[in-house]
Amino acid sequence: MDNLRFIRIVPYHNIKEPEMDIKLTSSAFEEGGMIPSKYTCDGRDISPPLTWDNVPGKTESIAVICDDPDAPMGTWVHWVLFNLPAEKRELAENVPDDETLPDDTRQGVTDFVSTGYGGPCPPSGTHRYFFRIYALDIPVDIVSIADKETLLKAMAGHILAEGQLMGKYKRT
Repeated sequence: MDNLRFIRIVPYHNIKEPEMDIKLTSSAFEEGGMIPSKYTCDGRDISPPLTWDNVPGKTESIAVICDDPDAPMGTWVHWVLFNLPAEKRELAENVPDDETLPDDTRQGVTDFVSTGYGGPCPPSGTHRYFFRIYALDIPVDIVSIADKETLLKAMAGHILAEGQLMGKYKRT
């Protein structure tokens, strides 16, 4: 009995899932609102303006992914951006489709098999479009053009916080 020791088990609190605490908004549409046709295949098909705040202080880069989970063939990826500067708090509308932007933001390939934004263009019904933003503790190191899955793998374990904005669109 003299050699018995009690071990106190303390939970490891440093492992934490990222919280949905970045506030992502657009001056073009509200959360759950309709996306104006200007930002779709029925209009100019340009990216909408986005603004965000509440980014953690240890953020090294930001990523944005937009996809449509209501597409008939499964989730359709409309936009993949990464390595946005940590201090950046907005994207103006009509981001160029270039693979690398002047501030070194990179754009990945979408399910349209192109870089840059591809707007909503649902074949039927009303679809939801989720713009998701991620604060990362690293710049993403991807040599080739990334798709959504490649980016998600590179971000794994490095997401400090995230947020989302959902808009809807139905073709007339």
